[in-house]
Formats: sequence, structure tokens, C-alpha cells
Amino acid sequence: MDDSHSIPDGGRRDFLRKGLTMIPAVTLASTGLGVTAQQLMAAPTAPAPANAHVPATPASGDYHPAFFTAEEWAFLQAAVSRIIPADEHGPGALEAGAAEYIDRQMNTPYATGAQWYMQGPFVTDAPAEMGYQLQLNPQQIYRLGIAATDAWCLTQMKKNFAAQDSATRDQILGKIEAGELHFDELPAKAFFSLLVQNTREGFFCDPVHGGNKDMVGWRQIGFPGARADFMDWVERNEAYPFPPVSIRGERA
Repeated sequence: MDDSHSIPDGGRRDFLRKGLTMIPAVTLASTGLGVTAQQLMAAPTAPAPANAHVPATPASGDYHPAFFTAEEWAFLQAAVSRIIPADEHGPGALEAGAAEYIDRQMNTPYATGAQWYMQGPFVTDAPAEMGYQLQLNPQQIYRLGIAATDAWCLTQMKKNFAAQDSATRDQILGKIEAGELHFDELPAKAFFSLLVQNTREGFFCDPVHGGNKDMVGWRQIGFPGARADFMDWVERNEAYPFPPVSIRGERA
């Protein structure tokens, strides 16, 4: 991202680890569209644990998307890798399978807007407290937003988003977040907010939904997962000593 958005990768991760309101273990994708990159990037970096390890190969490498085209899939993987990047603290959103999670969500009623009120009037400049005001469902937001971003990249830089280096990807995402890129068919900020929200969900969801591979998100923030009972530890003011458990009973 440009200088105003240039935040160390560790800042993003540390905020997620320390300040995130945790997504429930059985979450599906949210309808919220109000997350900004500053919220993900604002905190200082914490010391790395001694046993931190970043996998050499993304956990979702063998996954074949059901909704996204090859070009869209390349964009999505590149984008989530910068929203929650892998670093000395552990795997990032790409390694955790956030892109797979998003693709799986695109084949649910959520992604077609079946769970939303989608009748007019549509007041795109309404205050945020009025709620979602676009005529587009998540499938359409992703399809249009990815196409618009890649078109801008090809015009300005002669190669698409996925072909850019990490620093350039950050700059482009910063421009989208700030609304500096004009997309003909949707607000750039709406696309960015949905992408960030779904990436967070993919990093912290129960692994049954395709993300949070090996429960890496839960392990980084000390979340116990779907354990039947951990109330004995709620007010003890000390770290929960046991690893997380998924809804299927898998243990990290």
C-alpha cells in the first residue's frame, strides 16, 4: 500500500491475535461490509514465539475452486495472502485456507443474497447505520470487483493483480480500501470490505468450512474451539492450557 497504508505485516497479525472479536466456531460468512484495513493493521508487533513456523506450501494448494475461474482464484489467493500475511508468528490467510473458505461460501444461499433483503429502493450514498444498500449479492461483488481490479492493473501496470509483488499488491489494496479506484459497477470500498470480512472468517472459522487449516487461527489467539466445557478457566486470568478442538472433534 502507499505510505499512508504501509504497515508492517506483524501489525496486522498482532491486531488479529490480540484485538479481534472472535468469530464463533460454527460461523458461516457474515453479511457485514464495514471492516477497514486500518483495523487489521493498527497494532504493534508482538515477539515471535520460539516454535513459530510458516509452511512452505499453502494448505489449500490441492483445492480446486468450484465458483471462481482460474483468473479469479489467482486474484483471491494473492489478495488474502496480503490481508493476513504469513510471517514469523505463523501461517497467514492463504496457508490457513481462507481462499478455499470463500470459494465454498460462494455456493451457499448467503452468496446469492437469499438471506438478505434485496428489494429496492437502493440508496448507495446512505449513512452506514442504514445498513447494506447495494443491489449486488456477494457472488456479484466478487465477480465484478475482481474483474475491475485486474482491469485497472492491466491498464496501469500491464499485468494483473496476482502477478504483482507483495508491496505493489498492498498499494493496490490500499487504493481500493480508500475508494481511490473507480469501479463502474460497484463501490470499490464495498468490494474491499467484503474481501477483508470473508478473509477474517476464513482464518478463524471452524475447519469444517474449509478455512482455519490445522486450527492455526485459533492457536494463534488461544481460542479453545468447540470444546464442550472450559468454564473452569474463564476467570482464572491465565492462558488456557489445552489445544483447540474442531466441531468434528479434531485436535490441533
